[in-house]
Amino acid sequence: MATNPPKGDGHRNGAVRGRSQTQTPSGHYVKRDTETGRFMDVKSDMKPFKGVRKEK
Repeated sequence: MATNPPKGDGHRNGAVRGRSQTQTPSGHYVKRDTETGRFMDVKSDMKPFKGVRKEK
């Protein structure tokens, strides 16, 4: 009951593990690896990443 069919359609069920995101002073969102603390990716638009938890 927890997953949404059909299987294998390319969308995620649940949150991304081992990642977090924060907003830069310019307003863009940046994704960070929680294990190493390194920044991984920056969104070109001002929308946050889907399924990635936000840092406080």
